[in-house]
Amino acid sequence: MKEYDVTAMGELLIDFTENGMSAQGNPLFEANPGGAPCNVLAMLARLGHQTAFIGKVGRDFFGEQLKKAIQEVGIDSGYLLSDDEVHTTLAMVHTLPGGDRDFSFYRNPGADMMLTEDEVPENLIANSKIFHFGTLSMTHEGVRAATKKAVASAKKNGALISFDPNLRPPLWKSMEEAREQAAYGISNCDILKISDNEIQWFTGEADFNAGIHLLKRQYDVPLILLSMGREGSRAYYRDLRVEAAPFLQENTVETTGAGDTFGACCLHFVLEYGIDNLNEEKLIRMLRYANAAASIITTKKGALRVMPDKDEIEDLIAAGVN
Repeated sequence: MKEYDVTAMGELLIDFTENGMSAQGNPLFEANPGGAPCNVLAMLARLGHQTAFIGKVGRDFFGEQLKKAIQEVGIDSGYLLSDDEVHTTLAMVHTLPGGDRDFSFYRNPGADMMLTEDEVPENLIANSKIFHFGTLSMTHEGVRAATKKAVASAKKNGALISFDPNLRPPLWKSMEEAREQAAYGISNCDILKISDNEIQWFTGEADFNAGIHLLKRQYDVPLILLSMGREGSRAYYRDLRVEAAPFLQENTVETTGAGDTFGACCLHFVLEYGIDNLNEEKLIRMLRYANAAASIITTKKGALRVMPDKDEIEDLIAAGVN
């Protein structure tokens, strides 16, 4: 038996989210703990799973804030390292009309980039059922090598591998390099969570089904989860394609963490049933549950500290408002 349900590796950072205007007319920003991998873990912890995070922050005020935040939500912080020289990564999140976001990163360098191969805790990965990662830990050579060592360790020890490209174009030297690293993640994962714009970017196909079928021909990914924002979501599993409508909110504030919340809930179902024991009925329930949770998080500022609980999710599903 493995002690941890999901271990994730990658970025842990501060999301400065817009929060009104000052008396002088200046924009106010709230320092929210963020980073996609820990958002995923926070949602899983909320659902009762044992989770751990591998990453690095600066030995500074924000690094301390982030460590306390993941501890508060139930993520094991014992493998979070601190860098004495490089500061914690920061992101300014600009909310666009409708809740979508634009990002400005302060990461040249940022502490999350400084994790090395020697610092990868293979014992933790060996003790985990699922290993989850994205491309932000692959933007630079050192942390890329650390990520690939972690993936190799997960494979060696029989962990399922979950991958979310989480594309952030400003962080890449070129989009061709981003595509190469995304291809590495897709070729090595058992569970792929990918967004509508990412599948179009990666495959060049405007039609989502055509893009997924291209992926399935090229890569042997057992479970592909496609998030489509206001259009809902789909799951592609073996010969099945299952779709679920979104739970649209009138009081959406922003979409930060929605994809991470969705992906975490899907991993919750994989942990419950196993990747070899899914069927159409389970996939439909999985997508509805994940869509509901993602909908709830759009009504809140930030994500990591405010993930919905089981009752909130089940109440929204029972209300049947989608």
